[in-house]
Amino acid sequence: MTIADLVIGQLRDAGVRALFGVPGGGGNLDLIAAAGRAGLPFVLTATEAAGAIAALAQAEITGGAGAALTTLGPGAASVVNGVACAFLERAPIVVFTDSQPSAFEHQRLDHAALMDPIVNWSATLEPATARETIARAIRKAMQGRPGPVHVDCPAGTAAGDVAGPDGPAYGRAEAGRIFRSSMASGDLERLISTSRKPLLIAGLGARRAADTSAIRDLCARRGIPAMVTYKAKGVVADGDEWFAGVFTNAAIEQAVIDESDLLIGIGLDPVELLPRPWKGKPPIVSCNPWPVDEMHIPFAARLVAPVTEAARLIDTALAESQWDARLVRTLVDWQMQQIRVPGDGLTAQRVVEIAAAQLSGSSGRVTVDAGAHMLAATALWPVSDPNGMLISNGLSTMGFALPAAIGASLLDRPTPVVAFTGDGGLLMCAGELLTAAREKLPVMTIVFNDASLSLIEIKQHARGLAPAGVALGQVDWRKMAEAVGVEAWTAADEASLERAVAAARTRPGPTLIDAKIDGSNYGATLRAVRG
Repeated sequence: MTIADLVIGQLRDAGVRALFGVPGGGGNLDLIAAAGRAGLPFVLTATEAAGAIAALAQAEITGGAGAALTTLGPGAASVVNGVACAFLERAPIVVFTDSQPSAFEHQRLDHAALMDPIVNWSATLEPATARETIARAIRKAMQGRPGPVHVDCPAGTAAGDVAGPDGPAYGRAEAGRIFRSSMASGDLERLISTSRKPLLIAGLGARRAADTSAIRDLCARRGIPAMVTYKAKGVVADGDEWFAGVFTNAAIEQAVIDESDLLIGIGLDPVELLPRPWKGKPPIVSCNPWPVDEMHIPFAARLVAPVTEAARLIDTALAESQWDARLVRTLVDWQMQQIRVPGDGLTAQRVVEIAAAQLSGSSGRVTVDAGAHMLAATALWPVSDPNGMLISNGLSTMGFALPAAIGASLLDRPTPVVAFTGDGGLLMCAGELLTAAREKLPVMTIVFNDASLSLIEIKQHARGLAPAGVALGQVDWRKMAEAVGVEAWTAADEASLERAVAAARTRPGPTLIDAKIDGSNYGATLRAVRG
């Protein structure tokens, strides 16, 4: 067995379903060959960052690890945005880079130093310790606070035979162990037991199937509402009677917050929230699978434990709820009314609603890019299961939606995936249209085309500045898509959008809809949501 075979075997045990990236000429060629022998596909992406994002998407959906690889030097530098995304989205991926012998300067960077601020761990694969290194890398990615790890593969190492006796190996049971502490549990129980209108806030650490089941059961049996962060959409379904809306630390959710007397963050990580002062009046407690920073949120008590155990503790301590489900629904309906800001033409809100009317029941998932359209998409696209919406929230990086949709679609090829992206975001990863076409994936990309970096332009207006450096220029997205084998349509109004979505949903492969957006309501939408 070669070291490459060993690595691939342990990756498969950790739940990796594909390798993504752009290969070089060194050790990652051996990894690709070993993956082929093991029946693990390698998917060539147009950029290294997209490969890491696709791996991230698979890790979030499966609950296992993802994997990406790239060449040395420029490849390692290019993958950084995807690795940073995984770091701030708390996604366990293993990123392999080729490396240059220290005797040569050409294309040689200190990869470990480059990755150090954005990975849980970094190591170099060596023959004598390869078994221990890969096992430890996977544990570092998946245990405690999940995140990316980096493994440097010197030339020739992966092709060599495994040396030494059997050592530690990664196993599913081992990955299931989570650090547990009863930090301030007495204070937590006291706060919960004296609350009459507690409000759950489910976050990215509560998306496993067992976590979702525990939270839904708790809400239904005890009659308490739950808000969800962007990444936790679907933990409590949008249509559930106890769904209380989306929480981002913005203005629009304050009406729900003000009705409560205690906030219980369950799986909530501060990395998910808007970087603004905490304004919540009720005390807030944290129940999270890993320790979280308390600089941003003034937690009154914290418990570090698996979500299922936290839910049991909450259930035991709860008093009788005084919440009325009808009030919760009224507050959520009010939030939706605030978001539906009219415009002069085809608005982002109407694009989301029209697409959702035809697709939300049949499409497997939706992925959402950073940009002004995100405010409409995260609120108006209904989600019924965890990870039904994939979004970059911790890093909020542009160029996320299409690579994430590719990763998601590869897990369940027959099920369509919708990618909502701005034109600026798609310009950053347009080469991935070719990836989707080459893989024959049923990804429907809907481009919010307003020829501007609109969210930045709104902020310029808010500061009394003239728009500068935000005009993208016109792109004929239909022609660009068709040039790489993606069937495409253009929509300038609601009727043509309805026809385009209806036509695109019947096609077996990737499609694109160029939606000509009127952005005149962007400013009002941002004020309605964020204040």
